[in-house]
Amino acid sequence: MSILGDAVLAATQALRINYDILGNTDNFLHAHVFPRYQAEDPARLKKPVWLYSPDHWTAETYRYDPRQHDTLRAKITAYLR
Repeated sequence: MSILGDAVLAATQALRINYDILGNTDNFLHAHVFPRYQAEDPARLKKPVWLYSPDHWTAETYRYDPRQHDTLRAKITAYLR
């Protein structure tokens, strides 16, 4: 996870990375890597990303779009190789 976090950090120029490893409701361990940005509200930046409203996670603005995100995905992939 730390290598993936390094790749995301390098590709996004984020301020930092938050890691979240869960296994409490699923029958498997899974992880999240969240880039955090200086542009976030300072009050939110100090708190877990889970405190964003449910609308944030389903907003069309943040949905994966190959035309918009393939370059970012390629940068992360290149770093990992």
